[in-house]
Formats: sequence, structure tokens, C-alpha cells
Amino acid sequence: MKYRDYNDYELLSYISEQNEDAEEILYKKYKPIIVSFAKKVFPYVANTGLELNDLIQEGMLGLNQAMKYYDDHKENSFYTFARTCIERKILTLVTNQRRLKHRILNESLSIDTPNKDKGYGMEVFLKDTSTDPEVVLMSKEREEQLIEKVHQVLTNFEDEVFTLRMNQFSYQEISAILEKDKKAIDNALQRIRIKIKKILDELNKD
Repeated sequence: MKYRDYNDYELLSYISEQNEDAEEILYKKYKPIIVSFAKKVFPYVANTGLELNDLIQEGMLGLNQAMKYYDDHKENSFYTFARTCIERKILTLVTNQRRLKHRILNESLSIDTPNKDKGYGMEVFLKDTSTDPEVVLMSKEREEQLIEKVHQVLTNFEDEVFTLRMNQFSYQEISAILEKDKKAIDNALQRIRIKIKKILDELNKD
């Protein structure tokens, strides 16, 4: 079997029938995409203990998830779905590694006052909104609840921007990683802030 002889959907059909050759072909077909994205992201974690191969292997796991969960009745093209799974899997590893390196252990978090030493916090989104000027302390449990709800309402692109910004990636870094201009990143961040504020308002009513 040669992947040029089959489209993604034919290969997925064979894979559903436990055809290992088809699975191997799809891995080979998407490996250049995985390697390319891994190389682009690697400079941001080069000093954290991760190796390029770690990112590539994570991308392979993302492709495996795509093959397992793709639903042509719900998703767009397999290519788009697979690329999203691959990039999200790699970005999760990258942000977790940076978070592990930079996180400061504390039980509460200011969401009004930015702290560049923190690797994880909602303050990077809420610092410039029209919220109560007093310093607001958010418990870990409440912050995790908010983050979970935010992930549920974001588009794939917004979710990637959100994850990277939460981990203190700069606009320039996010722009380079996601291959989008700074204006697109800024617009996404503005939409994210609006959605976060709406969720906060709902949580405060509870």
C-alpha cells in the first residue's frame, strides 16, 4: 500500500478494520507535519529538559487520537481535525513543561495584578478589563473551575491562544507558533476576555 494511492478517508476505513498497514501509511503521511510543528515549537522549551523527539512523539499521540475520535458527521476534514489534535497535544506538553519550571506554589492568586514569575494564572487576561479595581483572590479550585468552563466555549484557535497566553508566551511567540499575525492574536485575546468575563458573571450569580 502507498499513501498516494489512498485518501485519508479510505485509510481511516481500513484502520477501522484493524489494518496495520493503513495505520502506518497515515503515520508516514502526517509525520512531516508533526516534525515541522515540533521544530517550530522546540526553541521555546529547549532549556526545560525536553528533546525534539519528545515533541514529535507527542504529535504522534495527537495523530493517534485524531484517528480514533474523528467523526466525519461532526468534524470538518480529517486533515483539519488531525492537525488540531497534533498541535494541541504538542502545545499541552510544551505548556506543562514551562509551567513545571516556572510555577510558584501558592494557595491563592491575584487576577488583577500581573506577576511575570507565575507560569499560570488568569491575571494575564483580566488585568485590563473593567472589573472591580480591588485585588481579587481566587482559590485554586475556583480558578480551575473557571478555566474548565473557558475551554468549553472557545474555538480551536482561541483555545490555543488561551493556553499559550496562560503560560506567559508573548504575543510575538504566540504569533510565531500559530503562524498568525499579531492582529489576529490580539483579536482572539479580546474575544477570550469577553467570554471569560461572561463566565465570571455567571459564576458570581451562583
